[in-house]
Amino acid sequence: MFRREFLAASAAAVAAAKGKKIPVGLELYSVREDLQKDDVATVNAVAKLGYECVEFYSPYASWTVAKAKEMRSLLDSLGVKCLSTHNSARSFAPDSIEKTIELNTILGSKLVIMASAGRVEGLSGWKGVAERLNEASAKMKPAKLRSGFHNHQTEFMPLEGKRPMEVLAAETEKSVVLQLDVGTCVHAGVDPVEWINKNPGRFASIHCKDWSSDPAIGYKALFGEGSAPWKKIFQAAEKKGGVECYLIEQEGSRFPAMETAEKCLAAFKKLRG
Repeated sequence: MFRREFLAASAAAVAAAKGKKIPVGLELYSVREDLQKDDVATVNAVAKLGYECVEFYSPYASWTVAKAKEMRSLLDSLGVKCLSTHNSARSFAPDSIEKTIELNTILGSKLVIMASAGRVEGLSGWKGVAERLNEASAKMKPAKLRSGFHNHQTEFMPLEGKRPMEVLAAETEKSVVLQLDVGTCVHAGVDPVEWINKNPGRFASIHCKDWSSDPAIGYKALFGEGSAPWKKIFQAAEKKGGVECYLIEQEGSRFPAMETAEKCLAAFKKLRG
């Protein structure tokens, strides 16, 4: 009797995991020129494409509180969420972090991601970046925000016998998010599935950017047209990675930016199911 109940409960848990709803959003850098011209119209257009959330990048840091509140009202009216933001290292500085927390709280963001650490010297410098992320995490915790780091190819390239991303993973608290940029990870020759499995629970947010080994295409490959093993990535991210949101990111393509965003979303839905 107990065995049947256990098996039934296990089957129900597996079914629930498979059916878990994970939102897909757009990193707005993908439509940066449109955003610079008219951010309200651009967010409206992105919502109409079917994206469930957006990620604002560093220019938002110069917003006033009033501007942030206006954007939050727009997002609410569209039924779109801002679950994370991309930030320069400057946003984590002692004299900037309170404003960073305030803007993210207004937007409803959960993750404050360092998109670039700036110039870093040696592995000791990367340990310093880890320390800054930990300090930010402590300051953000009362606001129910988490700090995080977004990798580029550089952080996966060996330095003094070790990859900077390995240093960041080892030296930061488990609550600090390792936002995986899939395309740059693949470009660096690192298996994204293996990286996720080695750091369980650290990937609340994943950037779904592809990369093609064809030098004429590179990062201009549309989602699903490059070298990334997306189905295996989804499986690892949802089984062990702790993913809470997928974000399409595109540096450019053979199509206009908004059309690119539309095509990538359609491909994502087809692959992810």
